[in-house]
Amino acid sequence: MKESYLPTLLQMRLLIGFLGERAQCAWWPTAFHEAASKPFLEPVFSKTSRLAQYHGVLEAARRLHDEHLSVGSYHLFRLPEEVEQNLHAIVQSSVGEELASLTPPGKEAALDALQRLAATGGASSVGPTAVGSIKDIDSTDTLNAIAAAYLSAFTQDAKTYPYLVG
Repeated sequence: MKESYLPTLLQMRLLIGFLGERAQCAWWPTAFHEAASKPFLEPVFSKTSRLAQYHGVLEAARRLHDEHLSVGSYHLFRLPEEVEQNLHAIVQSSVGEELASLTPPGKEAALDALQRLAATGGASSVGPTAVGSIKDIDSTDTLNAIAAAYLSAFTQDAKTYPYLVG
């Protein structure tokens, strides 16, 4: 697999993780991106507060998606172990710091950034939505389809769970 898709995948996780929090679209009840989270996390995770923030949102999103999808399917927040390890490494690198700093401060800016990743308007759907095969996770078309599904859901105040078959 080519590695160039990983920063895009991480950027999508960061954007959708932000948009899914309670202050934006309230898909999950976390508040890791609110101003109060930094003073809360830093005393406990002094050197890794950004990583703790990332994993907190990741776990909340993963649980919600797992509740609505079949066991064995993959989704943006549950990928094969090798991909998960690569994403974790990127989060800890300078690339991850740069992507985290680029996460828009507000809902509208985050939706605009997600629109750029979607590239095209996707068909709106509610609930579980198959977007391809896990072997195509490095395909631009697959990444665009995932971003488009979330963009459609967030803008229409609906919930969708794009997944990839194994």
